[in-house]
Amino acid sequence: MIRVVIAELRKLRRPSLLLGTIATVGGLSALFTSIIFLMIDSENGNSERGERISAAELSNSMGLIYGFRLVGVFLGIVALCIFASQTAQEYSLGTLRNLLVRQPSRMKILAGKFIAMKLFALVMVLFAGALSIAISFALSGRAKVDTSSWSTSAAMQLLFENTLNIFISTLCFGAFGMILGLLLRSPISAIAVGVLWNLILENILGALIKSTAKWLPGINFQNLGAGGSLDLSYKHSLAISAGYLIIGGGLAAILFKRRDVAN
Repeated sequence: MIRVVIAELRKLRRPSLLLGTIATVGGLSALFTSIIFLMIDSENGNSERGERISAAELSNSMGLIYGFRLVGVFLGIVALCIFASQTAQEYSLGTLRNLLVRQPSRMKILAGKFIAMKLFALVMVLFAGALSIAISFALSGRAKVDTSSWSTSAAMQLLFENTLNIFISTLCFGAFGMILGLLLRSPISAIAVGVLWNLILENILGALIKSTAKWLPGINFQNLGAGGSLDLSYKHSLAISAGYLIIGGGLAAILFKRRDVAN
């Protein structure tokens, strides 16, 4: 299985994929973090909901990771697209048959691919966090934000906890994309269904029938990244997310193991 992981990592570091991911993640991190600090006095607000985040609020321990938290959900969507495409393209390009010649165990191939993409997602999250924090420090002077609280033990604890939560959320979105890739066997279809469901359909359904929001996968994945909320507890989202991924992953694994592989 180690060879499968190494082979998958070699695919993931292709310039077209690696540089494209870095540009996307870096652009999102820079955009959202910059908005918070550059529009700090704007009447239209400087947060994702149009609320005003003052310099005093950004001067506390949470100010260090505010921009990183905003970009967390978009990291999940990026991971969904990568996991879905890297899984489904084995069918669309016809390369799965060649993989099975070298490694007959389909479960080892599946596990190796997931481990490699999990490592890729971890690097992506760490890069986004580091860039967001660097931009926060760079713009803090212009926004008249006191950064003395950003180096305290409380700030470091918040940084660790939020990084872990965002990684778990990103991994859930990625695993969801991988399941779609295995079920649909088409990169375009898997990405389209995943993005459409998580960004549009769930929000519409949750707004029309509010009682369904706490049972929808994407909303619970997002809530994990936020560390829980008043409406949804972290434990609830963790349990619902695990349930969806275990059931969906089990079904996808069975189909992956039993389906015939065409030339």
